[in-house]
Amino acid sequence: MTSQEDNKAVVVRWFTDFWGETCDLSVVDDIAAPDMLLKYSLHEPRRGRDDIKAFMTDFRAAFPDLNFWATADLIAEGDYVVGQWEGGGTHTGPAFSDFLVGSLPAATGRTMRFTGTTVLKVVDGRIVEEIGLDDGVAALTQLGLIKTADRAA
Repeated sequence: MTSQEDNKAVVVRWFTDFWGETCDLSVVDDIAAPDMLLKYSLHEPRRGRDDIKAFMTDFRAAFPDLNFWATADLIAEGDYVVGQWEGGGTHTGPAFSDFLVGSLPAATGRTMRFTGTTVLKVVDGRIVEEIGLDDGVAALTQLGLIKTADRAA
């Protein structure tokens, strides 16, 4: 296997075990660098294994059916792997205050479904950063945290 194929395998495991239908937080210790950076537009950046685990624990408590899945083949070049995805979930859990634009009270019943593209840097079999560009406007609109402008007729 080439280095790029190895890096893709690490990312597939991350997408499946961390972001997939069920979350196994032990994957964070297995393949995330100790000071890994996790950064998306919807949330404050997270750094380090404990911070990333805390983020996902809270996110999945608020959205118990949270799930993300790949929508295209991964692309790898050097230390970088790029993936496209779709996902979301329904807010049936506790209040959630991690969104940059505001908080959700407990169990709103609102569903978010959105897409994104993520660039992961993998060095020596460990993810050192995951930086994603997501359609946060779609997610936040669906959750009622931002409103769309009324259009003139």
